[in-house]
Amino acid sequence: MNIERLKEYAHLIAKLGVNVQEGQDVIIRAYFDQPDFVVYVAEECYKLGARKVRVEWSHLPLERLDIDMQSQDTLSEVTDWEIEKLKHNVKTLPAMIYIISEDPDGLCGVDQKKYAAARAARTAIIKPYRDSMEDKYQWCIAAVPGVEWARKVFPGVSDGEAVEKLWEAILSCLRVNGNAISNWNEHNRALKERYTYLNSLGLSELHYTASNGTDLTVGLIEGARFMGGCEPTLGGIIYNPNIPSEEIFTSPMKGKAEGVVYSSMPFSYQGRLMENFGFRFENGKVVEVITDNDEDRKVLTDMINMDDNSAYLGECALIPYDSPIRNSETIFYNTLFDENAACHLALGSGFNGCLEGFENMTFEQCVEKGINSAFIHEDFMIGTADMCIDGKTRDGRIVPIFRSGNWSLPF
Repeated sequence: MNIERLKEYAHLIAKLGVNVQEGQDVIIRAYFDQPDFVVYVAEECYKLGARKVRVEWSHLPLERLDIDMQSQDTLSEVTDWEIEKLKHNVKTLPAMIYIISEDPDGLCGVDQKKYAAARAARTAIIKPYRDSMEDKYQWCIAAVPGVEWARKVFPGVSDGEAVEKLWEAILSCLRVNGNAISNWNEHNRALKERYTYLNSLGLSELHYTASNGTDLTVGLIEGARFMGGCEPTLGGIIYNPNIPSEEIFTSPMKGKAEGVVYSSMPFSYQGRLMENFGFRFENGKVVEVITDNDEDRKVLTDMINMDDNSAYLGECALIPYDSPIRNSETIFYNTLFDENAACHLALGSGFNGCLEGFENMTFEQCVEKGINSAFIHEDFMIGTADMCIDGKTRDGRIVPIFRSGNWSLPF
């Protein structure tokens, strides 16, 4: 891949992704797959004035070895030095860059029950620190090709060719073509036009239908708003948390979801790829996992039982079927990309920032308003070529939002 194009991507992540501020610390979390690219990102952060860039490396085979060999108690442990690091991050609010590249099947076959229980135990300790940082710092998730991931997306070719093809697919979907920053500024403008219109409607619920059996009604929080693309921290720093991002999203009212919804694309969770599943909701909560695969049912059931709130919705995201990622005709087997190829929902935590005036509310007040708070936030894709979505306004009008999988707006 052309180095200048890679450096353009690195600049996009540092400048438009986290928008590094003069004197700010930066933490980059990455796998070993593309170390040269991580160097490019660090260099761009320093050019923007970063005081210090720290890289925290991971390696999926070692993660798997830990899961296989450590006891559940050891896996669940959050050490004193980890707590001190969390406290330091709360105090300093570094910009966080997550560069993902892992093998979609890398944790397939591990003891899912042990892994899920350990994650739940660790999250219970870590979550209060994470919550105290919410909306106060910039973060961005982006991706680079790993060999195992590339093999999954482009089987039947050499490793080098697969990685090169995945690079091209990623950069093309991300509008990295020599004008990445200006392309993204225009993209953010278009997203804002759409979510501003949705916010003007005063919607009380969304009704999803599709020929695969999806028939789901989701209630919305009064005073909540749709968002998309870039967003501000409480301090007013504009950043883009996801690259790519084709979605306009909101957090629904906890406890207000009725009906059935089916997945439309592969879903990766804890190293397992799952397809052809669904969820039945009553009073906002998943009461049934629908699948013919017994192992998938077990994994999904463990996921929604991670804590008391993991079976409730935290996000409704609207993405047209006619999106750059869908039009690439590539299934990435990676949620960051595949969630931006179709409408999706997320089980677990919602976003306080979706509440109008959230900056003047406590975390507890946001929860009282209807924002779900859970150990997980897991996106699964539901959009289809024939999906229809109707919005019901608070004065009783029905407004078409999606028809045949795409926007049905008056512009």
